[in-house]
Amino acid sequence: MFQFPPLPYPLTFQPRFKERVWGARNLERLYGKALPPGKLIGESWEISDRPGDASVIANGPLAGRDLRWLMEHHAEWLLGGAAAPGVRFPLLVKILDAQEALSLQVHPPASKAKALGGEPKTEMWYLADTQPDASLYVGLKRGTTRADFERRLQDGSVAQCFQRLAVRPGDAMFLPSGRVHAIGAGCVIFEIQQNSDTTYRVFDWNRVGLDGQPRELHVAESLESIDFADFEPGLLARTAKLEGKTSVRPLVNDPLFTVDQVELATGETAVALGGQPVIVGVLSGNLEVCCDGETEEIPAGGFCLIPASAGLPTIMHADGPTSFLRAIPGGSDD
Repeated sequence: MFQFPPLPYPLTFQPRFKERVWGARNLERLYGKALPPGKLIGESWEISDRPGDASVIANGPLAGRDLRWLMEHHAEWLLGGAAAPGVRFPLLVKILDAQEALSLQVHPPASKAKALGGEPKTEMWYLADTQPDASLYVGLKRGTTRADFERRLQDGSVAQCFQRLAVRPGDAMFLPSGRVHAIGAGCVIFEIQQNSDTTYRVFDWNRVGLDGQPRELHVAESLESIDFADFEPGLLARTAKLEGKTSVRPLVNDPLFTVDQVELATGETAVALGGQPVIVGVLSGNLEVCCDGETEEIPAGGFCLIPASAGLPTIMHADGPTSFLRAIPGGSDD
């Protein structure tokens, strides 16, 4: 008979694959993911607590139950502190395969989302793989006014209002709600975001969707959401620091989440302290994650979630040169 709680252990999940008109098959090539045949897969939802899209636990005594069940019945075991039962897990984690450009879009800021009928969405991107000419559209070109933007919306040239940045593997970008953006063609991205699925499309390159019809635009909502003072934001710094022998590159420290990139040489270890949930996403190499005596092997393209109730420090050991993202809901205390 099942009894809760089990000892905390690194939770892995079954990916949820999303067909997209701009997707491809690179998640199969890069990470060996078992994609549905004949489909253009643009998104792999790795850790999700969205309505109708809750991630199913793939390993250990909780296998077969989903993240929604865990949050409804045992949120404190997972999140720590005084987590209220039934709240949503605060983050949504994906891998995106954009082999055509996504729509030019924006997510509503917290101050306006409710009035617009949506949810705020702050996110970050890590470029895991890129084609030689890959780029991102992020923020407005300096000096662009709302009047300029609206005029170019009318004549179909609104992409000229966006800053376009050439990107390569290892680049990363922070996208607070209200920042206009689009992923350009030829990018595979690890995305860590606020738990939201509200996107307002400004322009979609005059293409049709999977159903052969033009995709819906949300021009009025977009104009209410765009931060028209957000000019030419830069990519996140590549500067890393040493924590013992471990190389740590701070990426994001926001009230919603903290993300670092961690590099381990062969045989080296990193430590995550208990008391807070930790998401680990392996970019390259292979990572052994040991939590309260239970070990899970996480390959490139794989993720695990370490519960806050882990009583001992979680040890992450690299079999070979390994790079991974470490994400924690909420800001860092550092």
